[in-house]
Amino acid sequence: MLPDLPTLLLVRLGVDALIAGAFWSLMRRYPSIGGPGWWSLGSVISIVGTLALMSRAGGAGPMMAATSAVLLFGAHVSTWMGLRSYLRLPMPWRVLGGVFGVHAVLQVGLALHGDRSAPHQVVYAVAGLVLVALVLRDLMGLKAHNSTREFHELTLVTLAEGIALLLVLGWMVTRQQSVEQVSAGFMLAFLLTKFLRTLIYSALVSLRLRQDMEQARKAMAEREADSRALITNLGAGVVVFRPDSSIVSANNAARRFFDWPIDDNPQADSLPLPAWHLLREDGGLMPRHEVPFERVLATGQPVLGMVGGFQTGRDGAVRWALCNAYPENDAIGGLRHVVFTFVDITSLKQAQQQQHVLETQLAQSQKMEALGTLAGGVAHDFNNILAAILGNADLARQDLPPASPVRESLHEISSAARRGRELVRQILAFSRQQPLARTPVRPGAIVAETCSLMRAAIPPHVQLVQQVAPKHQAILADPTQLGQVLLNLGTNAVHALLGRPGRIEFQVADVAPWDPVLPASVAEACRDSGRGAVRVSVMDDGCGMDDATRARMFEPFFTTKVVGHGTGLGLPVVLGIVEAHGGAIVVDSSPDAGTTFTLYFPATAGPAVCPSSTGAGVSPAEDGTMSAVTSGVAQSPPPHPVEQPVMADEPSSTPRHILYLDDDDTLVFLVRRLLERRGYKVTALTDQQQAIDAVRAQPEGFHLLMTDYNMPGMSGIDVAREVLLINPRLPVAVASGYISDELQSEAQAAGVTEVVFKTDAVEAFCEIVARLVAPPRPA
Repeated sequence: MLPDLPTLLLVRLGVDALIAGAFWSLMRRYPSIGGPGWWSLGSVISIVGTLALMSRAGGAGPMMAATSAVLLFGAHVSTWMGLRSYLRLPMPWRVLGGVFGVHAVLQVGLALHGDRSAPHQVVYAVAGLVLVALVLRDLMGLKAHNSTREFHELTLVTLAEGIALLLVLGWMVTRQQSVEQVSAGFMLAFLLTKFLRTLIYSALVSLRLRQDMEQARKAMAEREADSRALITNLGAGVVVFRPDSSIVSANNAARRFFDWPIDDNPQADSLPLPAWHLLREDGGLMPRHEVPFERVLATGQPVLGMVGGFQTGRDGAVRWALCNAYPENDAIGGLRHVVFTFVDITSLKQAQQQQHVLETQLAQSQKMEALGTLAGGVAHDFNNILAAILGNADLARQDLPPASPVRESLHEISSAARRGRELVRQILAFSRQQPLARTPVRPGAIVAETCSLMRAAIPPHVQLVQQVAPKHQAILADPTQLGQVLLNLGTNAVHALLGRPGRIEFQVADVAPWDPVLPASVAEACRDSGRGAVRVSVMDDGCGMDDATRARMFEPFFTTKVVGHGTGLGLPVVLGIVEAHGGAIVVDSSPDAGTTFTLYFPATAGPAVCPSSTGAGVSPAEDGTMSAVTSGVAQSPPPHPVEQPVMADEPSSTPRHILYLDDDDTLVFLVRRLLERRGYKVTALTDQQQAIDAVRAQPEGFHLLMTDYNMPGMSGIDVAREVLLINPRLPVAVASGYISDELQSEAQAAGVTEVVFKTDAVEAFCEIVARLVAPPRPA
């Protein structure tokens, strides 16, 4: 026996109420899952339809039957819409409107005709079959993409519901049963399918939650893998520590930085613990409380932007890093890990150090350039002053009797002027404004000459030793300037002995082009030429130099000597000359252990000459190893040079006529007096145009033109060109306080006979004039 219809309706009301509440709760808890909201709405509509059906059973009119049928069909439509929302399918509003509209129109039409028989149920059953077909279409389309058990069960329940509708429809049509006869069975069948569908929908919600959870887990795993790969391959180092300093993980950059083994496992429990001997930026050891790891442990606060040096690797090399560290706490605020990150800035640190070196070199270069500019500007005027002082002192001595006490004062004046002249020469040599007369020479010859010059000046208790390799190679050098270098170094070695007995040794030897001791610049030149180098060493066992002195020894005007005993230009001149020859200097010195200056010069091909750095030839023994040990002989120089009487040239019937041009009145007055005492006829002028006009007025009336080079307006070279256009046979000499290669080339191109160094004009002026104006000897 089937339960009666009122009982089934009451059960349906209770089931719908439970379903509406359950799906409403799911919709509120999981709003991202489509479906529970529609299913809850369908149950609410079903409750209203059931109430309408109960009123129809209680005797209400046909319109109430139509209303209940429309509402119950709407509940099924809402269930279908919930399924499509769950499946994330678009809503078929047109199909839905068509089916629902046709069903509502038919139900209302039947109610208006007052029909209380089965056609209401027939229309409802047909509309239900259409809806079942639409649901099956969606489920069958989904089957190809999703074969879960829940969807199979939902398909079977929907199919069973369709079959039940067909049976009910067939029963009513064939047997002509009334509504009252079929309603109880019809209601019971659909109550069962509704209950099964609700269970399946609840299972679908659980399935979606599991799927979302699985997707979230996979997404989290992928993010973790991506993050792990990113950290592992990050250019910055990352090391995760436990509070006990053991390592949790370290990425590849950290492993490379600390020379740890690199593998695919980021876990680093087997890695050695760092010693945490960090260095500060100034190179000092960082205290433990300043170490980033220890600061995080002590304060719990992050450490940002700290620069530290790490002694890593087996060689103990220092690598620099920009460090950060921060704590990683657990849920209750306890320290779980300390994350240490850093960026390798070793190359940046080296670049900064190199930049500092370059800045120092640039400052030194600018200082040298400024000094060179100063030397070029001052030398001319200063040499004029010195020449006037020396010349007038010489003339004054000639006017005094030999026993006059004034001669001693004039000698002191000349000595001071000569010291000033030597200072100007050193400045010009330092600024490289003196020309290089480079020829192939053997350094051993220059060493022998330097030692011969030093023998007469060094004390007897100082040994002077030469060690010259046999047949050593020649270098391309200016013998005079190379002699100046060796003499400066030898003089410094004597001063380093501080008056004590000692030893000064000069060594000359060949160096192979591949020898690692060669400085980089000389080694490159040797590789390019395919020849080796020559090493010249000057050694002493004197007081030596400390680090501060070594750092400043090539600085211009820096000296450790007392005031009046040194200019501070000796070693800068040595450096300038050596570098001008393409060489390099290596200095080895320490306090109380002596000093060794080692000069390296690229070797050259071709036969070597043995010119003297002082103008006289030398002939050192070159066939074997030249080794000489001599002791100095103390000699006391005379208080002043012995004056020789100045003799006039042999008088002739026609005195030689000298045209002298200089913009300095003092020198014009001096030269006129000096040459007239020699018996020359002198025309001394201070204006360039007057000199040119004088030659133009008497083209054959002058035997020599001596002109200054540096004058306002026209230079001495310009005057020489104008004069030689008038008389090409007239000898022309140009005097200058500094002589450069450019000046010599320009003078030679202009036809100048000789370029005279102005500071030498006082002692050698008359000899130069005599040589240039000497009449040609008869054949």
